[in-house]
Amino acid sequence: MILRWFGRKKPEEQARKDETAAPLPEAVPAEPAPAEPVAEELVQETPVQKPPVPEPVAEEPPLVPEPVPEPELPPPPAVETPPPPPIAPPSGPEEREDAPEIVRNDLPAALTAEEEKPKKGWFARLKDGLSKSSSKLTEGISGIFTKRKLDDEALEELEELLITADLGPTTAAKVTAELARTRFGKEVSPEEVKATLAAEVAKIVGPVAKPLEIDATLKPHVILVVGVNGTGKTTTIGKLARQFRAEGKTVMLAAGDTFRAAAVSQLKIWGERTGCPVISRDTGADAAGLAFDALEEARRQGVDILLIDTAGRLQNKAGLMEELRKIVRVIKKVDESAPHTTLLTLDATTGQNAHNQVEVFRDMVNVSGLILTKLDGSARGGVLVSLAERFKLPVHAIGIGEGVYDLRPFDADQFAKSLMGLPSQ
Repeated sequence: MILRWFGRKKPEEQARKDETAAPLPEAVPAEPAPAEPVAEELVQETPVQKPPVPEPVAEEPPLVPEPVPEPELPPPPAVETPPPPPIAPPSGPEEREDAPEIVRNDLPAALTAEEEKPKKGWFARLKDGLSKSSSKLTEGISGIFTKRKLDDEALEELEELLITADLGPTTAAKVTAELARTRFGKEVSPEEVKATLAAEVAKIVGPVAKPLEIDATLKPHVILVVGVNGTGKTTTIGKLARQFRAEGKTVMLAAGDTFRAAAVSQLKIWGERTGCPVISRDTGADAAGLAFDALEEARRQGVDILLIDTAGRLQNKAGLMEELRKIVRVIKKVDESAPHTTLLTLDATTGQNAHNQVEVFRDMVNVSGLILTKLDGSARGGVLVSLAERFKLPVHAIGIGEGVYDLRPFDADQFAKSLMGLPSQ
């Protein structure tokens, strides 16, 4: 209505103007009567054309998709909410570090369950481990004594064979002399020669085959483990710890090889596996100071055995060997009788070089016993016989593999038979 009212009023004024204006009447006079409707149509058309003008404001609809990302925002908070539960677990590990000896007491049972004992017996595994050494001897003996009498030439060949197997010249001469005394001039079979040699080897190594004994009156019984690089000191300590824990003893380990971070990590792994607390320091720390702290802590806790690892060192380096002496001096400040046992680990693959190692370490730190490792990786297993013959030091254990059950007390008879490839019975 308002538009029509305004539309009627305007056309009258426009009509007057149209009369005066000449060009306008030409456009409108075509239909003068419907001037009013034309005006109405123009008036109506103009408002219809104006609504599209505000349509730019209608561009607001693109804002509608903006709420779409907003609903996606709530999910992230839902994902972030789970982290709060994991914050609680850190309290668990902290307690383990504070009292490792308590948390790890149950680990030996888990260790036994996880690492099953080998299906083969110890003798069978020992025989397999010494196969490289025994095959060299047995093949040589068979080549010498197949359908042949025991004469001087045969004895000379046998003696040379025993020397190349690292039994040493003294041992080789003694064994062949005994064989000549009983069988000289007679035809002998390879089996007879091997049996005679096994008996002689057992006689030589028998007196040094002594198990490692722990003095229960000492709290702790301190065992210092020494040796050159690569002889298996850290692994030997781990295996000994397992054996002691299986016997119900409490054990503490000291990571005295402060020169190698890998050695400390390896000993910590053994500590976890055997349930033994490990005393360690930063790489490069003073090994003697660490040994002192470990002994004090072991005495405070009243543990039965303290096993101290040391850095591998060459026996011909005076400076490094002097550091080993320092460790012994510092330990004696806490306990004058310590270390109660000093074990020297020897790698059987080094052969006769092991003799030089025994000489140097024995003079430096008063070695009380030997442990031979890696007998399974060498054809020089006979070196144990020459060591027993020359130094008469107790051989507490031998190792024939990397497993936790591959370190066992040394048995002279089993070793002699395995070395010659003979059955246990």
